[in-house]
Amino acid sequence: MSIVFGIMMFILATTMVSDFSTVLLDIRDKTVLQTKPVSSRTINTAKIIHILIYMFFITGAFIAIPLIIGLFKNGIAFTLVFLAALILTMLFIVVFTSLMYFVVLRFFDGERLKDIINYVQIILSVGVIIGYQVVIRAFNFADLELMYTFNWWHVFLPPMWFGAAFELLLNQDFSTTLILLSVLALIIPIISIYIYVKLMPSFEKNMDKLMSESKSRKRSGRMTDFWARVCCRNREERMFFRFASLMMKQERNFKLRVYPSLGFAFIFPFIFIFTELQMRTLAEISTGSMFLLIYFGNMMIPTIIHTLQFSDNYKGSWLFKASPIQQPTAAYSGTLKAFFIKLYVPVFLMLSIAFISIFSIRILPDLFAVLLGAILHTLLTYKWMNADEFPFTQTFEFAQSQGSAKMFLISLGAGLFVIAHLIANAVVGGIYVYIVLLLIAVFSVGVRCFLWRVGKLDRMQKGCMWGASFLRLCVFLVIYA
Repeated sequence: MSIVFGIMMFILATTMVSDFSTVLLDIRDKTVLQTKPVSSRTINTAKIIHILIYMFFITGAFIAIPLIIGLFKNGIAFTLVFLAALILTMLFIVVFTSLMYFVVLRFFDGERLKDIINYVQIILSVGVIIGYQVVIRAFNFADLELMYTFNWWHVFLPPMWFGAAFELLLNQDFSTTLILLSVLALIIPIISIYIYVKLMPSFEKNMDKLMSESKSRKRSGRMTDFWARVCCRNREERMFFRFASLMMKQERNFKLRVYPSLGFAFIFPFIFIFTELQMRTLAEISTGSMFLLIYFGNMMIPTIIHTLQFSDNYKGSWLFKASPIQQPTAAYSGTLKAFFIKLYVPVFLMLSIAFISIFSIRILPDLFAVLLGAILHTLLTYKWMNADEFPFTQTFEFAQSQGSAKMFLISLGAGLFVIAHLIANAVVGGIYVYIVLLLIAVFSVGVRCFLWRVGKLDRMQKGCMWGASFLRLCVFLVIYA
């Protein structure tokens, strides 16, 4: 049950952060409601009830069937305990998230506050999945049976609190450890609610800071200009490279949807290595092929490419059509290169450094093949999903409903690259043949994506320019690494 509540808290927390933070932090109606005889406590309570109603339906969508099965298998007592724990869990998640925002609102203001809230949301999303993995590892398998041994740090894992309540109430295990964890499951949500109710007026008052503007210092874009000159073949493409870099840096909704994926791509390989360390030594692992876990970084590519279509400022997209853009494909290629340099490469380099320290420099050719596979994966994803739209021209309201099936299928494409990589490593010198094939594929797909619509212009000349741009990118990536 601790694992069940770990999964549930992960889903509820990420839903709360991504979908309902805008409700909790909504300030659009303050200028109207503050002139009416409505207290701030009433407004905030209405928001919380609104969120809890939707969280109830979301919880019911994935817990109704297990609840019914638990009723017939474990009886009415189990079901009642489960329902009570579900209510406390929802209250705890909503109130805990609200209190986190209160702390941020208390110490920051203006644009800096909005950035901090954005980063807190991202950290919460990544932190919840790390906590979920920690909960799983609180149990050990012994002779195909789950064995639980209490450790002091289990007190800081909320799923363990609610799981302990089942053992205490249903199995009549009145050990001190289970009593402590069960009491925390009841007391902490109630205390959190009490604190939040007391802080409601201050919370609403501090939300006025969201309406203030603070001056932010402009940072130098020298690195962006440098990579634009290295990667882009003409002035228009460099312009869109800089534009996309700024959008990815400043769009808070974009960062909220994309940055957790970057965090997962960085964390998951180490989670699997840590799990393997329970059965083998690091020396044994270093001689194997677990460095291919770096392909987890490639699985984030479809999600981010899909998100590049959307923006909070999508109404300004008419500028694309009004501007005298000679080569529309420059918008696509410049944006993809900005994504690759600004988002993918930093994660890839950090993983590469860590993996080289574990698996030695023997994996350098493999890492270069992974990098080429990521470029090819990016091009194929763009061609299949975003080829007919300018970037950042659609509203985020439709982000979850568009291209879900395509995105899922093309995410599985990372597995095809893993299979091809394994086949290449099974043959002596096969990795170098694989690298050559990837180079040819990248060049061919890149030409088809960005030069196919050029019309009667000199495709050979354009192809040579694109190829030279790609080769410069590869050379500078190696130097940068």
